[in-house]
Amino acid sequence: MDPNARRLWKLLEPIHAVGYFSPEPIALLKEAGYRGYWMGYFAARSAPLGAVPAEVVHAVFYNFAFSHVSRALPDAWTYAPPEAAHEARRSGAVAALHRHLGPLASSDDLARAASLASRAALGAPMEGRTLYAALRSLPVPTDPVDLLWHAATLLREHRGDGHVATLLTAGIGGRESHVFHALANGTSPSVYATSRNIHEAEWASLVSGLRSRGLVTDDGQSLTDLGRETKTTIESTTDALAATAYATLEPGEVDDLITLLRPLTKAVVTSGEIPHQSPMGLDLDEVG
Repeated sequence: MDPNARRLWKLLEPIHAVGYFSPEPIALLKEAGYRGYWMGYFAARSAPLGAVPAEVVHAVFYNFAFSHVSRALPDAWTYAPPEAAHEARRSGAVAALHRHLGPLASSDDLARAASLASRAALGAPMEGRTLYAALRSLPVPTDPVDLLWHAATLLREHRGDGHVATLLTAGIGGRESHVFHALANGTSPSVYATSRNIHEAEWASLVSGLRSRGLVTDDGQSLTDLGRETKTTIESTTDALAATAYATLEPGEVDDLITLLRPLTKAVVTSGEIPHQSPMGLDLDEVG
C-alpha cells in the first residue's frame, strides 16, 4: 500500500465530508428546494455530472441500491437544477469549515495546504474517472478555504473512482463491498443499515454470495484467507491508483501537505459532526 496516499485520504476525507454532515450544507440544500436528506445528497454529489438520470448515478456511485437512488433522481431536478445543488453543498461546506477551523481558516498554513492539495487535485489523471472528471470541469475557487474543500473533494472522488474500478476487477459488487469491508474490519452492520439501506435480509444474502465464492467463512462472521488476500489487493491497488494524483508534487511537498493538513483535519473531526466510522471504510479515530 502507498502510505502517503492512504495518509492523505484519511486527512482529506473529513474536510470533504462536511459537505454531507454539517448543518450548513444540509440547510442550504433544503432551502434550494430538495426534499429530505437523501434527495439533497444525491442531487449535490451528482450535480457536476448534470441532470443525469438515476441509472447514471447508480452506476457511478456504485454501492447504493438503485431503488434508493431512483427515489431522489430525476425528481430532484424538478425542484432545482444541478447548479443549485452544487452551489448549496459548496457554500455550505465552506461555511462549515470556517466555523470548525476558526482562526486557522485565515492562516498561511491553510493557504499553503490548499495550494498544494489543489495542485495535486488538478494534475491527477482523468481517464476512467467519471465523477472526478465532472468535478474537474468546474471553476477553481480562489478563496483558500473554498479551494481546500474543492481540492479535497476532487481528490476524494479521484480515489473513489479508482476504488470502484478495483472492486469491479476483483468481482466485488457495490452492495457486496460494504459487507466485505465490514467483515474485514469489524464494522457493525448497523452502520450500513443507516447509511446505505442494507437491512438484515439483504445483508444475509450478500454474505451468502461472498461465502459461495470462498471469500467469507462458513459462519458468515469473517473473511477467509482468500477473502483477506483479496481485500489486501483491493486496498493496495486503490492506494496505488490514488497516488497518481500526487505525482505532480515533490516528495518534500507531499510531506509538507500531510503536516499542514493534520491540525486542520483534527479541528474538523473534534467538532463531532463527522461520523467516526465511514461507509467508505475510514475510521476517523485514526486521524491524528
